[in-house]
Amino acid sequence: MNKFLPYILTLVLSAAIITLFVTGKKKKNRKLNERITLRRQDKLPYGTYVAYRNLSQLFPGASVIVNKNEPGYWDSLSNYEANQALIIITNSFRPDKDELKRLVSFMENGNDVFVSARYVSAATDDLLECSSSAYDFYLYSVDELDKDISLSLSESAFGKKSVYRYPGRTFNSYFTSIDTTTTDILGHDENGKPNFIHLRAGKGNLYVHLEPLAFSNYFILHKDNIGYYEKVMSLIRPGVTKLAWDEYYLKKRNYDDPPAKSKSWFSVLMNMENDNGKKPFRAAFWLSIGLLVVYVLMEMRRRQRYIPVVLKPRNDSLDFVKTIGRLYYDKGDHKNLCHKMGAYFLEHVRNKYKLPTGTLDEAFIKNLQYKSGAGESEIREIVSFIKYSEDAPFLDPAAVKDFHKKLESFYSKA
Repeated sequence: MNKFLPYILTLVLSAAIITLFVTGKKKKNRKLNERITLRRQDKLPYGTYVAYRNLSQLFPGASVIVNKNEPGYWDSLSNYEANQALIIITNSFRPDKDELKRLVSFMENGNDVFVSARYVSAATDDLLECSSSAYDFYLYSVDELDKDISLSLSESAFGKKSVYRYPGRTFNSYFTSIDTTTTDILGHDENGKPNFIHLRAGKGNLYVHLEPLAFSNYFILHKDNIGYYEKVMSLIRPGVTKLAWDEYYLKKRNYDDPPAKSKSWFSVLMNMENDNGKKPFRAAFWLSIGLLVVYVLMEMRRRQRYIPVVLKPRNDSLDFVKTIGRLYYDKGDHKNLCHKMGAYFLEHVRNKYKLPTGTLDEAFIKNLQYKSGAGESEIREIVSFIKYSEDAPFLDPAAVKDFHKKLESFYSKA
């Protein structure tokens, strides 16, 4: 066998070279990279390279910095100075109560905070005294997102109503309820629903925007959409001396977020393309691996017995919960969905706190509050809703959303 090995390797190598040469001449159908990153370094359609790079032109008198620390523990921003601004563009804005307090204190001292996220947490909704539409108990894939954004800016805030469109993806998040006594509406989606608001906080301002893809490279570079970006950024006070682009919430992991993929030097090499759109390093790498495998198989034949691979058992519980939740929600069976969410909550209490859940009375509420550390009123609302959902003939989506946010708040504390 060994005497034929050089001939076999030569034949395989020649076939691979011919295949690469022939396929390299074929025209490649280019496909839009729809991976949503919202990272300032990415020049992908849904990165934020253009938005970040243009800050220095819009605010020539300010030093533009990148923040990677949680609120109150910044390297370059100060909790006690004024004329500073923090820009947060992320998929999910989920600060805890301590972070919210530090952000409010930062604004009250005469600073601006701009947040653009498709989902804001229940604690943020309470602070804003409003409610947003995005659900958080399952993850969106890019293919599930609608296409074609149409955004408008309010005439009362910008002098005239301006509408901006692009053919890319959209999260379709908006505010379902707003306290108009304390909140200014600055923008709407194509259905006229508010997705951009402003609140005062002491001497500072808070801007909350629910369509982060409006700051992607794709949106800004489409036709005259850079005007949308410039008008929105013009709301930040022009005299800022420090402008921080936040990456803390962009990189902050949440319990339902997929694992972050690190971008190593090897992955960069594997994805390098030539002028024809081909990836020569990847082809050469896999060709080398294939030749090595052929060589090893030939050399180890009848010298070592086969060792079976024992795969680690896969935990499909989270995927199962998401699939079932999406199934019940799409069917509109909100009562059954609330019943299963309540059953999961009671099972969680039994397993973690060793409390019987047969009778949901005052003693149960007191014991759970003592063991979990959660607020008594919060536990009482959850228990009351579980009892109510068992007898209610129908539950609307707003009730499902409110119940989910209460459970989310309990799990984060307990």
